[in-house]
Amino acid sequence: MGLSTNAKQQVITFTLFRFEGRQAFWIFGQMQKSIKDYKAVQGLEFFKLMGSGGKNGFSKMLNVNVYALLAVWESEQSASSYFEESAHFSGFQKRATEFWNIFMNTSKAHGKWSGKNPFETIQPYESGPIAVITRARIKFRFLRKFWSYVPAVSKNMDDRDGSIFSVGIGEYPWLMQATFSLWEDEESMRNYAYRSKFHREVIQKTRALGWYSEELFANFVPYKTVGSWEGANPLRPLMNPAPNLM
Repeated sequence: MGLSTNAKQQVITFTLFRFEGRQAFWIFGQMQKSIKDYKAVQGLEFFKLMGSGGKNGFSKMLNVNVYALLAVWESEQSASSYFEESAHFSGFQKRATEFWNIFMNTSKAHGKWSGKNPFETIQPYESGPIAVITRARIKFRFLRKFWSYVPAVSKNMDDRDGSIFSVGIGEYPWLMQATFSLWEDEESMRNYAYRSKFHREVIQKTRALGWYSEELFANFVPYKTVGSWEGANPLRPLMNPAPNLM
């Protein structure tokens, strides 16, 4: 599980931040203020700075301390330059009590996010950990019905066999929701996605009722992880040792 030698290969990063006290007010303000700054970052092709839910999947509850940055980079070099040299990222890092960064290659993606699919299929999954993003824009008229089903799906996701980590994220509460999850392998992820009773029911309802005006599902192959979450790096024990692993 290593990074391609192609210097121009697209790289995806998923970064979680935890902010406490007055810094939680600071990051809330950055949700709009930082958009202009991110648009000016060299090599950044697509980004979403998002809040998080109070649970591990789609959730109406908000977590005012945890935020996520999803970024699509034209290359590993562009991503590393931002995280290691940028004063903009340094501002986030200094204010955060904790951050966790995951570098990934896209394995599979279908659907759209803000009108396009930003993920290129680059590295087919072979073995080892797999990351999943499920994202949806919910039609306003289906909000009540959607939220009557979804909590059962998110409940106890972390207790599923092979689950490493999961978090609910989103651009706007209740209307634009996403889940980022990490699994020990593809089989574990598929067992949850297709054998869970509640998850199957929601998939069936989605197809029958057309809850979403836009949706996207993508798989990724993690190859590098930096930082920690709740005092440890949940992914690192499953990563193959590599020279550039930090």
